[in-house]
Amino acid sequence: MTEKRKLKRERVWREAKAIIWRYRGRVAFGLLVMVIGRLAGLVAPASSKFLIDDVVGQGRTDLLLPLAIVVGAAALVQGVSSFALSQILGVTAQRAITEMRKTVQAHVARLPVNYFDSTKSGVLISRIMTDAEGIRNLVGTGLVQLTGGLVMSATCFAILMYVNWVLTLFTMSILLVFGGAMAIAFRRLRPLFRERGRINAEVTGRLGESLAGVRIVKAYTSERTEDRVFAKGAHRLLRNVAKSVTGVSAVTSFSSVIIGLISVVMILVGGRAIVTEAMTLGDFVMYLILTGMMAGPLVQIASIGTQITEAFAGLDRIRELRTMSTEADRDLGKKPLGLIQGWISFENVSFAYDSDVPVLRDVSLDAPPGTTTALVGSSGSGKSTLAGLVLSFNAPDSGRVLVDGRDLAEIRLDEYRRHVGVVLQDNFLFDDTVEYNIRYGRPRASREEVVEAAKLAHCHEFITGFPDGYDTVIGERGVKVSGGQRQRLAIARAILADPRILVLDEATSSLDSESEAQIQEGLRALRSGRTTFVIAHRLSTIRSADQILVIEEGRVVERGTHDQLMAAGGRYRDLHDRQYRIELNRFVNPGEELRPLTGRGRAET
Repeated sequence: MTEKRKLKRERVWREAKAIIWRYRGRVAFGLLVMVIGRLAGLVAPASSKFLIDDVVGQGRTDLLLPLAIVVGAAALVQGVSSFALSQILGVTAQRAITEMRKTVQAHVARLPVNYFDSTKSGVLISRIMTDAEGIRNLVGTGLVQLTGGLVMSATCFAILMYVNWVLTLFTMSILLVFGGAMAIAFRRLRPLFRERGRINAEVTGRLGESLAGVRIVKAYTSERTEDRVFAKGAHRLLRNVAKSVTGVSAVTSFSSVIIGLISVVMILVGGRAIVTEAMTLGDFVMYLILTGMMAGPLVQIASIGTQITEAFAGLDRIRELRTMSTEADRDLGKKPLGLIQGWISFENVSFAYDSDVPVLRDVSLDAPPGTTTALVGSSGSGKSTLAGLVLSFNAPDSGRVLVDGRDLAEIRLDEYRRHVGVVLQDNFLFDDTVEYNIRYGRPRASREEVVEAAKLAHCHEFITGFPDGYDTVIGERGVKVSGGQRQRLAIARAILADPRILVLDEATSSLDSESEAQIQEGLRALRSGRTTFVIAHRLSTIRSADQILVIEEGRVVERGTHDQLMAAGGRYRDLHDRQYRIELNRFVNPGEELRPLTGRGRAET
């Protein structure tokens, strides 16, 4: 385990150095400005020696004006350098943070779909937005202040050794003890900061879920449950922060003790040196000031070192994410796809989300170009999983999915998905305008093309009823429109994308009978000339399908046209008749509830 952690630290160091090297010009210039400012800060303590020994001790009043000019000029240099430093490194740090966020976001967006199934969105948001903030301590003022402070301390140390080497050795021995204590503290603080990032990501993710599902929370009056869940996470974060604060406070308090010990040495050794005339009073005052200027940066290492440690912890988490293989990585070396006809074939395909729970078992099918394949079956039978394989969201555990006779595993997924359109059961719309959401699959489409797609999907009527028409912002996940309107907007989006392969997963599930009748015409226009896979709960919507596959427990148990399957009198006929009786009962007795399922699963009225 030790070797593994060491290897991880080496990789983080390598990445940190790469970031610093990328901005080396600005960092080096910032360091130069920092050194100039710190050297200008030495003028004031040096002038104190001349003020006390020469002006006051010897009455050299002619030195007052030159001393004042020199000190004023030094103060001006310090002010200008401080402003320049904030501008140079502040902007550089923000640029580096932005670039890191863009890089991580682009990497995350290209991870396989199954990764998102097992990872909370809040965790990923924290990786992208929060962890990248630590870079400011590498290319911003943090690392430069640390380096500049060490340079300042080294300069002061050289001067102090020249003034009184005995007193300086005593002082440095105390500071070395302080440095060793800080090294131990940093080793123990880093795991806390790493854990804090993980906890913060979990709390943020759960909070995001509760806010996104606020309607469910309120519908079930679960506000107190969410309060408890959030409070539990917040207290975990509090305990971590408390430990971190305790560690930092201990280092800071210990630094106060170190300063006290240095003061004791100053009184004993420095006072004796003045009495024996080994030092003048001016030397001693200058020595005191320079000692503070030497110890100050060393004390600041406690806070700067903590910030850099936190930055390294964030980089470590980002590194773990960026080492994950993306779909783009897997596409390297694969041949271009080119134009396709859209012939989809499954050859003995099996798939499982968990190795011990198979979802699809030895499925084979052929969907020629321009045909419609309907998938029916009980809930959980594997219909949506099969559609997910067509969309290349997952890869089969065994068998092959073929596109025009080519194995999908050997095709670049991004090129393949450009030929695929989808209307899922849970349609996702962005918090943007109606036009933006319809145009999402074809960003460069004209307004006329958007309107034409909306008319085919029977959206145009309700869109023009909005105050802002196609410029209406529909809210997060499309909350400002009804479920049926969301579904029709998703269908319009698929129509505009003009795919060769189309997947309709319960595309009319949120529509009433009147809306469904209207949308069927648009769907027929959409399916024309395209290889279409339809998952439909209402069997009446798939009568015109070229083939219907009945899937139960991950297997294709029946296949054929509607008339063929009805004549066979098998599982499809059973599903059809059962649904017909349910719908008939609702029409004849709209207020009467169905009694529980009995026997073979038929509902009794």
